[in-house]
Amino acid sequence: MAVENINWRGGLCMEVAPVPNNVVIFGASGDLAARKLLPALFSLEQRKLLHDESHIIGCARTPLTDEVFRENARRAILERFTKANPAELEKFLGKLSYIPGDYASPTLYELLSQKLAEMEKDSALLPGRVYYLSVPSSLYGTVVHLLGEAGLAKENYDGHPWRNVVIEKPFGHDLESSQKLNRHLRAVLKERQLYRIDHYLGKETVQNILMLRFANIIFEPIWNNRYIEHVQISAAETLGVEHRAGYYDQAGLLRDMFQNHMLEMLSLMAMEPPQSFKADRVRDEKAKLLRSIRPFPKEKLEKFIVRAQYGAGRVGGKELPAYRHEEGVAHDSRTETFTAAKLFIDNWRWHGVPFYLRSGKRLARRMSEIAVTFKRVPHSLFEPIRAVDLAPNTLVMNVQPEEGFSLSIQGKQPGPKLCMGSLTMNFRYADIFKDEIPEAYERLLLDCMLGDQTLFIRNDTIELAWGLLEPVLDCWSQEQSPCPLHTYAAGSWGPEASEELLARDGYLWRNSI
Repeated sequence: MAVENINWRGGLCMEVAPVPNNVVIFGASGDLAARKLLPALFSLEQRKLLHDESHIIGCARTPLTDEVFRENARRAILERFTKANPAELEKFLGKLSYIPGDYASPTLYELLSQKLAEMEKDSALLPGRVYYLSVPSSLYGTVVHLLGEAGLAKENYDGHPWRNVVIEKPFGHDLESSQKLNRHLRAVLKERQLYRIDHYLGKETVQNILMLRFANIIFEPIWNNRYIEHVQISAAETLGVEHRAGYYDQAGLLRDMFQNHMLEMLSLMAMEPPQSFKADRVRDEKAKLLRSIRPFPKEKLEKFIVRAQYGAGRVGGKELPAYRHEEGVAHDSRTETFTAAKLFIDNWRWHGVPFYLRSGKRLARRMSEIAVTFKRVPHSLFEPIRAVDLAPNTLVMNVQPEEGFSLSIQGKQPGPKLCMGSLTMNFRYADIFKDEIPEAYERLLLDCMLGDQTLFIRNDTIELAWGLLEPVLDCWSQEQSPCPLHTYAAGSWGPEASEELLARDGYLWRNSI
């Protein structure tokens, strides 16, 4: 399908007008704020989605002045927006201020309270507040407790103006630590004030899964075990652990990717239709889906889940070190950098359909996608071509790096003979919307400022995910674990055991087809 033949019919927009918000970034001198948060907020300013009365306050241990913080922000923004409108940039930078201090000191929160009161005293509309905790998860309890002690988390009346708190993963190290963290947070905050962020859910394609399924009549009738043969969900990275070795060697791939990103994508793809697009209706169905996933069988765990660690390799003429030789990694580390799993969902819609999930570091290509393979036609009319010779239809939802969709169908090749082949209809967001595609953090920050929790993770789904994965982690932690730690060359697609996981069922990973 040629891109130039697509007619995008303007359409129906659900965007809500901005309301005043004061955004407080704890950890404002850090990497995440510079690379993602400040550029995302500036992009909202460019799109007229940051209210004129909104302000951004940075808080961190680093001793900076307002002027230095603004100059740092300018450099970070211009790295992404090289042609930023100077007037818009200056207007945005004028919204920024900075308070240095110790996160564990009540003094920081007293200064913050004074600053916010000064900003809000002349506001025509009482602004909401968003507190973004871009700090180590070990500090979440401390920051939230002191926000509560200073009265900064208390809402005036029924959530308006709101006091929303955003936290990044990890949401605990296991089920027990996750529950402990939640108790600390809920001692101060209501669940509707908590925004547990997963940037994957801000991707256009991930959001569009719901619209693809529930705004188009052609997909939902065949979205079940009568027509779908199997589903593959992949999230591959070419990078190694980089500067995250300290965290990663304690966490591993299963905690870092499966407990959140992978199961979130699975739940959106497989959940039942919600009653409405309201946050808790969508999140109710995600929780129901997670409850329906069949637990991994302990007695034959290695047949359902594979773990591996990358060894040395060569990519593009560059020698890459093994994981155990990365700086900050223990030389005898047993931490997995790759996981592949086979899941079943025990409900009427999906009974018997295998779901294959994999994610890894130092793989051959950066790629995240959901691929739905439909069943073959039951009978071929086109002798001598057999039904088994006809490739099945496949719907692929590309999450990154090029967001979009593709659908493969069978069609006749030009000419007098009966020649058939697979045709692929492609849609890429970048081809239609050019530079208009917002970053994931833009969508999520806007939702925080609008009080919309739809794309954020509720605590019950976190606990359900830990409940599913914790038995696997316990098994892997045993000295005589029945699940071997495989190795794979950096720059490959993972270990042979990953291929065997599908081969036993007669399938191949899509990159192997």
